[in-house]
Amino acid sequence: MRYRTRVTAPAAALLGTAAALAVAPTASARPLALRPDQGTPGAETLGDSVYPSLGNDGYRVEAYHLDFAYDATTRLVDAKATLRIKATQDLSRFSLDALGLDVRAVKVGGAAATFEQVDEKLRITPVRTLPRHCAAQVCVEYGADPAKALAYTAWVPTPDGFAVCPQPNAAHTVFPCNDHPADKADFSFRVTVPNTLRGVANGSLTGTEHLDGDRTAYSYRSADPIATELVQITVGDYVVKERQGPHGLGLRDVVPTARAAALEPALALTPGLVEWLEQRLGAYPFETYGLLPCNNDAANAFDFTGLETQTLTLYKPNFLLQEEKKIGSHMMHELVHSYFGNSVSPANWADLWLNEGHADFYGLLYRYERGWADSLGLTTMEARMKDTYAKGDQWRASSGPVAAPNAANLFDSQRYLGGVLVLYALRELVGEDVFNRIERTFLERHRNSAATTANYIAVASEISGSDQSGFLNDWLYGTKTPRMPNHPDWTVTPVVSSLVAPRHRAPGHYPDSTATL
Repeated sequence: MRYRTRVTAPAAALLGTAAALAVAPTASARPLALRPDQGTPGAETLGDSVYPSLGNDGYRVEAYHLDFAYDATTRLVDAKATLRIKATQDLSRFSLDALGLDVRAVKVGGAAATFEQVDEKLRITPVRTLPRHCAAQVCVEYGADPAKALAYTAWVPTPDGFAVCPQPNAAHTVFPCNDHPADKADFSFRVTVPNTLRGVANGSLTGTEHLDGDRTAYSYRSADPIATELVQITVGDYVVKERQGPHGLGLRDVVPTARAAALEPALALTPGLVEWLEQRLGAYPFETYGLLPCNNDAANAFDFTGLETQTLTLYKPNFLLQEEKKIGSHMMHELVHSYFGNSVSPANWADLWLNEGHADFYGLLYRYERGWADSLGLTTMEARMKDTYAKGDQWRASSGPVAAPNAANLFDSQRYLGGVLVLYALRELVGEDVFNRIERTFLERHRNSAATTANYIAVASEISGSDQSGFLNDWLYGTKTPRMPNHPDWTVTPVVSSLVAPRHRAPGHYPDSTATL
């Protein structure tokens, strides 16, 4: 198999020339002669069942260019977000998701636009209505404070800069956007920092520019579209370590300079992890992969172990300093997200089990294949699934069915191990060979897009040659745990009311529920 060579075009090429980004209809669009009162505002939602306030349905984003300049003295960010959007209606007003950003100016098609910040929306009124199918450039100039106290935030301040962890609904605290994984877009970045620091973002480095005032601008571009929740921008005292992966895949790790040697044993595991996973799911889907041990081990830096920002997984360094058997299966979990979650994103946050269930499924397979006991002391997938099966009704009572979460329980174990149990049941029903073909077909069919649970069920039915909707709907949406194929002796522990109290947490913050730790 072959991989793309490194992108060498300037980052600005992603968005094209200024003229191309000016408001201009496509060939099928009506001319720009609409008055402001001839259109309607875009609906300020994309209809997500878990986060209904996210997004705007009046347009789709084709591309983002994020230009960040970090001031190490004030520790503030001066930023400009340039979006190329396409109207899905005659659009008199639209909004971007934005929280905690100090917006200074907005232009649409090069003309100053009226704007207001209301709750978590940046409402923008262009000079003229954008006709349906019209492509337009939107430029937002703003400032941001990574340390600003907000109800929730994606910023991770570090002693020497910052990183970001946008999942699930916090990208709009870093840049104005249509903040939903169903609206994936192309991304390019320019990160300007003092010469003593390094600026890094998703994708491949496309340029380095030395500027006056002892500053350097690093430009990056992703070869594939990115969901907003998977964006990574980081600044700090880092060294970039490159190594070779399978089949010519270039790997790059972004490592705190002072801890590079200590972290090398963990970083050196990646080529073997990629090779193992490619044998099961096919070629790695992006142009590069690597780890970002963020330069902050504080307990409150972020409340998870790893986060799968696209092409660059975020970790706390101390976690990666442990021996392989304590980190290997979780590193596999995060790598699996390159396929399930990143290449194929959830079309609705209720589809999160597709991300987390698959990540834990392959993470556990890797763990048991290597002979490492899990956190329960179990050493086989069958033993772990029997234990999980017994908890099925309790989890359905406390956290809802696997594919029917809410914002409070989105990241509970039901989406992780509960998702693994669904996949295990399907594999038991159809057999390993058919299951493997279902997995690869689903990934190939929905690559670089977003997919629903229904899409997965459709592929499972097609590849297995039998309608799996009834079977999978019972497992994914039923209030009672179905019988496990091939295991008539497995039993479910009765629900005890004291065990089913719902758990609540602040939006955007969640504990580790993954079984691969």
